[in-house]
Amino acid sequence: MASWSAQAACSGLTFGWRQARLGGQYGYCRNGPQLSSPYPIMQNRTFRSWDFILGVIILFATAAHADDWPRWRGPMNSGFVPSSVAVPTALPAEPKLLWSIKMGEGVGSPVVCSSRVYCLDNRDEKETLCAYTLADGAELWHVAIDEVITDGIGTGPRGTPVVDGNRVYVQSCRGDFHCLNAADGKPIWHVNYVKDLGAVFTGEKGQAAGASRHGYTGPPLIDGERIIVGVGGQHGASVVAFDKTNGNILWKSQDDVPGYGGPTILKVAGVRQVVAFEAEGLMGLDAVDGKFLWRVPIKTSFGRHVTTPIASDDMVVVSSHQAGLMGFRVSGKLAAMKAEQAWVSKDLAINFADPVLIGRHMYGVGPKKKLFCLDIETGKESWAKSSVLASPAAFASILVMGKNLFILNDNGQAYWIAADPKECRSIGSTKICDKNWCNPAYVDGKLLVRDHESLRCVQLLEKVK
Repeated sequence: MASWSAQAACSGLTFGWRQARLGGQYGYCRNGPQLSSPYPIMQNRTFRSWDFILGVIILFATAAHADDWPRWRGPMNSGFVPSSVAVPTALPAEPKLLWSIKMGEGVGSPVVCSSRVYCLDNRDEKETLCAYTLADGAELWHVAIDEVITDGIGTGPRGTPVVDGNRVYVQSCRGDFHCLNAADGKPIWHVNYVKDLGAVFTGEKGQAAGASRHGYTGPPLIDGERIIVGVGGQHGASVVAFDKTNGNILWKSQDDVPGYGGPTILKVAGVRQVVAFEAEGLMGLDAVDGKFLWRVPIKTSFGRHVTTPIASDDMVVVSSHQAGLMGFRVSGKLAAMKAEQAWVSKDLAINFADPVLIGRHMYGVGPKKKLFCLDIETGKESWAKSSVLASPAAFASILVMGKNLFILNDNGQAYWIAADPKECRSIGSTKICDKNWCNPAYVDGKLLVRDHESLRCVQLLEKVK
């Protein structure tokens, strides 16, 4: 979901301007000024070029803080470690554990901003947002945000917070959305999707699908002055953009139940838009005002749609364990846009391990931990190997670190794989943590990972310049 200048400058390993997703989707840290436009003209659809100008300003202004990891899957929300950040050239044989904190059962991922680590814990059967120091894991504060849910997946929180300046945003599985002061956890504003916006949370009952079944797990999305979330309100509030400072609704759109991945902003077919993979389909909305652009129906049992959409030019890719890995070609402009399926691969169907996109080549984890590389323009497989990641479970997180892929499987084993579309080359492997469904954070040579029972800080790179 976005790219900083450090990444945009490296055309060999990045998506270029088409993937830069300009316009403020950055989650700015270091308690500096908020880099969003105060000018009303930015909301005028006639002046879309201002989105580009704002994006350029943000792109360069945030480069100095590329060592923060303020949101799920990194500062670009894409699994990329910015190219200005030092990364290992190889995995250490025995990574040094700097500190570890015992946590209650749960899944989700930590984020890091201004030398503080934020992560959801399960304390006394409550979803609890906690803040720790990056240096030694000392707790700074904690705030209970909701009761935990229990179902066939397990018990405990399943979300990831996002930090923007002096605010941290977090939602519970039941749909309680909080904006808190990042320094002390004090409340700033709050909204409940069910009570305030007509969403339905049923839990694991009957035919309930998507977020209404297993909870709101899709991370919130910062976009300039907006924070965009999948709400699922039945009266035109499927996707809602709030004013990030006060919680006022800036726009809301459609009636879909959200899937499990959050909305993202992509530039598709030349149009900057919110793309959301919902419980019954994939859709695009105008990023400025939420107006409907296009939709593709995708129906599966219980709407278990987890992957975050990725795109290159006019191609948007998502995956479902039932429907397969799918590429959709989007054409037209604004109200006349449409999307049509260009290709599908059932053999490479991703369940819930988000892929990464390097140029036009996507690296992902398919059935039975099959690691693969695919050309998203054509849907053709470049290579696939089933014996690389071990264990038959469905999840692994992928981070792009320079010319290599850091892959953490759900048993806590890390793999160092060359990002090479010509062949699969495994360079090394090491044990990081225990069982997890975590997309780890990487800051200052340190890896922050939440496994099912702890939050760990592991040293991957000894000396950071």
